[in-house]
Amino acid sequence: MFTLHTRLEEDTFPVADLPLCRLCMMNDRRFPWFILIPRIGGITEIYQLEADDRQQLMNESCALAEALMVAFDGHKMNVAALGNMVPQLHIHHVVRQPDDSAWPAPIWGGGAPEAMEPELIEQRMAQLLYHLEVKIPNLVKV
Repeated sequence: MFTLHTRLEEDTFPVADLPLCRLCMMNDRRFPWFILIPRIGGITEIYQLEADDRQQLMNESCALAEALMVAFDGHKMNVAALGNMVPQLHIHHVVRQPDDSAWPAPIWGGGAPEAMEPELIEQRMAQLLYHLEVKIPNLVKV
């Protein structure tokens, strides 16, 4: 059974359910930062997914990455599945710019997250969904 890890519940806002994954947005104003979490219980690594689900995860990840780059005029897309703090399989997608606060280093360990105001939360979600719904028309907003 799928349940979102408590750390992801605390640090993110739910955006939409895609065919395989829950899409959440990280509460950090410094970066457009979204996370895909396969809605399959007990999975900690990509290789644990069935082949069809691995392919679906890749499809959703690529669609999300492309939509993010267009929506936020990205310079570079960082995609990572770390799992050191949260064992539940989740894939980070972070839009990077040469003038962001962590550039060119990775975002992890480079300063504390900065909470977003409600207006920015709504703006970023709408900005992404406008571009993502074209690529994944059967997503369900949550």
